[in-house]
Amino acid sequence: MGIELRSAQALRLLRAFAVDLVTDAEPDLSARQIAILLTIYLDPPPHTVRGLAARLSVTKPVITRALDSMGKLGLVTRRRDETDRRNVVIQRTVEGALFVEKLGDLLSAKAKELRP
Repeated sequence: MGIELRSAQALRLLRAFAVDLVTDAEPDLSARQIAILLTIYLDPPPHTVRGLAARLSVTKPVITRALDSMGKLGLVTRRRDETDRRNVVIQRTVEGALFVEKLGDLLSAKAKELRP
């Protein structure tokens, strides 16, 4: 089931969402960081640096830099995979789950404000 939006509506929704993201008290995340964060929280675990890089078609250093920033904000944590020490497993946090929930609530509220 999809929601039908005209291009202009979709762009207005994106703009309203982005403006609220940069003007609220929450930390600003880049589009790449949001994509990584939503992948971690919406797709079933486990998540690894290698897996996220493949899923998002970026390099492992790109994922590592984003995780460094998000880790400082408490949105995710990392640990070595005990069964394969080459892998780094990304874990969700309570702070991250609340942040993602706020993103969903904000987007939903902005969608309701759309004018035809």
